[in-house]
Amino acid sequence: MESTRQKKVSRLLQKELSIIFQSLASELLGNVMIGVTIVRISSDLANANIFISVFPVKEPQESLKVINKNQKTIRKKLGDKVRNQLRIVPDLQFFLDDSAAYAEEIERLLKK
Repeated sequence: MESTRQKKVSRLLQKELSIIFQSLASELLGNVMIGVTIVRISSDLANANIFISVFPVKEPQESLKVINKNQKTIRKKLGDKVRNQLRIVPDLQFFLDDSAAYAEEIERLLKK
């Protein structure tokens, strides 16, 4: 169960990472939209799992590799933004959120 502090930090990270990805998406991946869907943070606030959606891309795994390759740059920009709110900038681990594709597939099957 997440504590109130974990929930607040998760919301803060989600908001700030969304802003960072708005500015970095064009230079990292070209004409692509990156959405931060879920942020889960450990109880000690040192590690964060970030679930992202990437639109429109044929191979989202390739986009995820590029994002993971630039993880240090993203963490540095995040640290600059949350320096006054957090003592430790968490380590970031990015994962693809495939819930939208899953829902789309279910909807397609139901229409048949």
